[in-house]
Amino acid sequence: MDAEKDKKIAAKGRHISLVIAGTMILWIGVQFVGRQMGLPGRYALLFDFAALAALVYAGVNILQLRRMRRDSEG
Repeated sequence: MDAEKDKKIAAKGRHISLVIAGTMILWIGVQFVGRQMGLPGRYALLFDFAALAALVYAGVNILQLRRMRRDSEG
């Protein structure tokens, strides 16, 4: 059962890293494309808030991951 917990912890860590990396890549891309297309600043703000929401989601998952690790050690 310990190996199964380790796999779940590793999978959650990979999920978090993909969310963070994907968010940053998409955010940078949208900022660049939006500037090239001349989109108004309110659209940039909309994408900023979407990126912030994704990072909050990742932060909550990081806290859950820490709790999972702490429970598996004890």
